[in-house]
Amino acid sequence: MQHEEKSMIEELERARYRAVLHGDHEAFERLCHTELIYGHSGGNRDSRAEYTEKLRTGALSYHAISHSIERITIVGEAALVFGQMSSDLTVNGLSKSMECSFLSIWLQEFGSWKFAAYQPTPLVGAGPFP
Repeated sequence: MQHEEKSMIEELERARYRAVLHGDHEAFERLCHTELIYGHSGGNRDSRAEYTEKLRTGALSYHAISHSIERITIVGEAALVFGQMSSDLTVNGLSKSMECSFLSIWLQEFGSWKFAAYQPTPLVGAGPFP
């Protein structure tokens, strides 16, 4: 059962990245828990409403995203996803590139997995620390 759940979480993560990359805000919102807390590499955090508003208005726009999942740990009704992500984006009119390690948290609610939290950590230097 856990193998099937991990495969589902992997697909949900891919769908989440596709949605923000292609500007499919409705698809992104459907994946999200109502209490989503979305952390940014600068340390600030957004609610689901704040983050999707930034996407809708173009204050935040992704041009390319590459990501890999290193590990998924399922504990009860929570899935912890650890990985690496790089992206090219525009933030408030400024072009940026970033490379981060991340933690995504998905919660199972009423038989459905929902994206509940995200926290990236910028990578310093050539690669991740051990």
